[in-house]
Amino acid sequence: MKKVNLALVRLIQFVVFSVFTFVVLAYFGAMLLLPLDAVAALVRLMGALGIHGFIGALVAIPAVGYLCMIIYKTPGLVQMILDTGIDLVKTGKAKVDAFNQIADAVKG
Repeated sequence: MKKVNLALVRLIQFVVFSVFTFVVLAYFGAMLLLPLDAVAALVRLMGALGIHGFIGALVAIPAVGYLCMIIYKTPGLVQMILDTGIDLVKTGKAKVDAFNQIADAVKG
């Protein structure tokens, strides 16, 4: 019975690890993809207004770059975003490590 309990603890530990890995990758991936999505949305908007896609991209890329520069120059904002991601990593590691204590207790 101990082996079954240990296997269940390890299975749940793996699921928690997988969930936190997905959340961290989604968080940092979203931070990378948001500017790209803004460029695509602006190009699509300019296309709806009758401006060719190439010209729309020539206007949208500097516009999004300027918005990114404003975000970068906002005091503490970039550091807060990074700290939130690092806190996600630390929380995930702490939760996965907590399962090791439970596994040791189940072993005997």
